[in-house]
Parts: sequence; structure tokens; C-alpha cells
Amino acid sequence: MTHYDLVIVGTGSGNSILDGRFADLKTAIVERGTFGGTCLNVGCIPTKMFVHTADLAKTPSYSSRFGVDEDLIGVRWPEIRDRIFGRIDPIAAGGEEYREHHADNAGVTVYHGTGRFTGTKELSVTAADGSVRVITADRIVLAAGSRPNLPFVPGLAEVGYHTSDTIMRLGELPARLGIIGSGFVAAEFAHVFSSLGVEVTLIARSGLMLRHADTEIATRYTEVASTAYDVRLNHDTVSARRLEDGSIGLETLSPEGRDEIVVDEVLVAIGRRPNSDLLDPAATGVTVDEDERVVVDAQQRTVVDGIYALGDLSSKYQLKHVANHEARVVQHNLLHPDEQIESDHRFVPSAVFGSPQVASVGLTEEEAVEQGVSYVVGRAEYAGIAYGWAMENTTGFAKLLADPATGLLLGAHIIGPQASSILQPVIQAMSFGLDAHSMARGQYWIHPALPELIENALLNLPLERS
Repeated sequence: MTHYDLVIVGTGSGNSILDGRFADLKTAIVERGTFGGTCLNVGCIPTKMFVHTADLAKTPSYSSRFGVDEDLIGVRWPEIRDRIFGRIDPIAAGGEEYREHHADNAGVTVYHGTGRFTGTKELSVTAADGSVRVITADRIVLAAGSRPNLPFVPGLAEVGYHTSDTIMRLGELPARLGIIGSGFVAAEFAHVFSSLGVEVTLIARSGLMLRHADTEIATRYTEVASTAYDVRLNHDTVSARRLEDGSIGLETLSPEGRDEIVVDEVLVAIGRRPNSDLLDPAATGVTVDEDERVVVDAQQRTVVDGIYALGDLSSKYQLKHVANHEARVVQHNLLHPDEQIESDHRFVPSAVFGSPQVASVGLTEEEAVEQGVSYVVGRAEYAGIAYGWAMENTTGFAKLLADPATGLLLGAHIIGPQASSILQPVIQAMSFGLDAHSMARGQYWIHPALPELIENALLNLPLERS
């Protein structure tokens, strides 16, 4: 048994905590998977690299409206895949090499294996070869992340399936892909593979894609997506079987009855679950909630003194920028135990890099109604601004919610090109208390540029005073 001053479980955002200020501590890092965590290896970064490629491949499908005739004459999947992971894999390997062998990390020991609590602040780390090391620590940071949820579908395990952890490393593109799920992971991969020429069928249990988004946004996204690939709403996947020709039959149940969808590969994209069960946090006294998230306070502290948690393991947001923010809070609180600071989750933005893009921050209209919040709505369409004309965009729009009395923004929801970038000024306004009138009229807006979408939506807010 080896004792440490500090143990960090997980090398995603948790790995960013250690810097020169921790050099005097005896520290251990525990990682069960690939060094660098979800975002780097199987999440945000590779998926967006695939999305950008898909955006390029999609242009022939609409270029003719601009008087430009294009054809997609080929997709070299191995080159696409290898370009992306040829960049990412060395970064992951380099991060691991740095922690294990660089002089800056002389006091850091890296354990490869699954950490599981076996006592108060005691972890048993089981490596891939079955060997076990037991370590203890004065302080522990739990940043073990999450993993894909798996559905109970009879026969699915036998026929085989992919998750977001494996689908990007396919040996070759399938002719037909079935996607079980309708959230942001499903939406992004449906865009990627359909744009690269795969026949995609998306199977959604709910009546909308992106059902947690503002309903107007989710409705518009579902409408647009349905023109690009086969979207089966209100369909429950009830079984899977291998057919004689080697393809896969997915049996679905909907209000119209039973159906079988035939595909060559299956992607399961029904959300992610915290890795708390792998840690057995109860063995050290750490509590979890009904969603299996580790319970933390505003300082990211668990109920056990000296044990912190951050990221997907404890956060409902499951977003890299949230995990990074929480890691900075934990870092400060480790270094300054008598000057603890709190995480700020007031205005957490999110984006879906599908086709079209979706970006949101703050309350949806449904949440405002449910919470009894007084609000007004301002809308603007891409078709109403000059750059929207240039793009011939007829489906995108922005929707802002504001307090009618103060003009302070309560929420923002955008669907359309570059939505994730256009949202940023709204996040800034909400974070620093800038009211809608001051934001709209107190600065220049570049003309003609996409942010004019926000300017128009601000001006369209029916505020009590202007």
C-alpha cells in the first residue's frame, strides 16, 4: 500500500489540475482508459473534426441554388479517419509521456487501471493484466468521467453495435447505418455519416430530435434533419437479429405497428452515464444522487472531507467547458483550502454540431413557463439579414427570452449556420448583466455579418421600456 498527498482519478479535465504549484506533493493519477479523457479521444474534438469534413461533403447537395453545380465524387474514409486520429492519438500519447517521464512530474506516479474504493480514502487499482495496487491519499479528486448508456434490446449484443467510443474508427463506411437515439450525439453522427454518403436511419423513441432543447428549436431541427436522412419518430427498438445476408434487422414498435429496419452497422447513442459505479464511492463515504452522479457542493466538495469531484462524474451538464471550469475551481480550492471559491453554473452554454447547428444558453421557453418566470420573446430569422440572403438560408432563426421589466436576457436559442459562434455575445451579456437595449444599441454590429441575427432579435424583444 502506497500513500500519496493527492490522487486524481481520471485524465480528462482532472489532468489539467496539476501544475508547478503541486510539485512538492507526492501525487498519483489513475486512468482506466486512454490518457486524455473523453473529449480528446472519443468526444468533442474528433467528432468536430468529422463534422467539419461532413460539412464540406454536404455542399454539393445544395450548391445548385447558388448557380454552382457540384458532385461528391468520392469519400476516402480511411484518409478521413486517419487524418483525424493521426493528430489526436499523438496528443494523447504525448500527454501520457509527459506525466510519466518529464522532469516536471518527478513526484507524479501514473496508474493504468480501474480505481475502486475499498476503504476510507483507499483505492484499489486493477490493471488490464489483473494486477492490483492499493493506494491511499490525504486528498482525492474524482474526475473519472462517463461512458455511453446501453439499451436493453434483445439480440443487440449478439449482432454487435457501436457507441461513440468506437464508431469513428470503423474500418470502412457501411452502406446503411442505424442510429438508436435522438440527442446531440445521434444528431451529430447522423449528419456526419449521411453527408459522407451512408444511408442513415435514425430511430427516436420520442416525437422530436433534441427533445431537451427549446421546443421550437427541436421542432425545426427535426424538420430539417428529416430531409437529409430517414428519421423514425416515436419508434422503440425492441429487438435485433442477424439476417442471412449478414446485415442486421432492427425490429421497432411504433403507433403504426411493428417494422424491421435493415442496416449494416448500428450506433447506440442514447446518452451517457457517470462512471461512479466503477468507483464504488459508498466504500469511502461519498454519496451519489438518483442519477448516479457524485454529489458535490458549490466548491466541488463531496461529503467526505478532502475528496472533490468534477466533470461528467458529478455534473448534469456533461460538457467539456463545464468540466474545465470545475477543474479550475478544484485546483484553486486544493491550493487555497482556507479561501474556497465556488463554481459558477448560472449561464452554461451548449451546442449541437449537427446540420444545422444548434446553440443554447439559459432558460427554454418551456422552463420559463414551468418556473413561473415573467418573460418576453424576440425572434429573428437568418432570412431577414443580409448574410442570411447570401447563404440562401430559409430555416434558421434566433430566439431570445428576456425579463420584460429589466431587459436582462434569460435565455437564447439559435438554429442555423455558425450558431455556436453567434451565441457567444449573448453568453457574455448574460454573464455580465448587460440588458437587451444596451446590448443592441450600445455598440456597433458589423454589417453584413451573422451577428446581426442577434441584433435583430434584441430589437424585436417587446420590453416594457427601451
